[in-house]
Amino acid sequence: MTPEEVQHHIKTYVLVFVALAFLTVVTVGISYIDLGVKGGIALGLFVASIKASLVACYFMHLLDEKATIYWTLIATVISFLILIFLPAGAFLAQARIY
Repeated sequence: MTPEEVQHHIKTYVLVFVALAFLTVVTVGISYIDLGVKGGIALGLFVASIKASLVACYFMHLLDEKATIYWTLIATVISFLILIFLPAGAFLAQARIY
């Protein structure tokens, strides 16, 4: 790597760190706002998913692994659908709900 590439990576990591620190402050701020249980949990999970995406994309270098991510996502969706609808179908059949 050239020194310019190293500087670019360092700048990216610092920016991601600053974004994560800011989002942590936002998460703490959300806990003090009275949004109700559902609203607070939904907003907190939204911010947490943004933080998780930043970590996965930049620190785990998943931005460079697009094909692997898409196949993993497809396998996850198929598994999710099987695990949701197979028991639901059995439950509906047992309860005789058509």
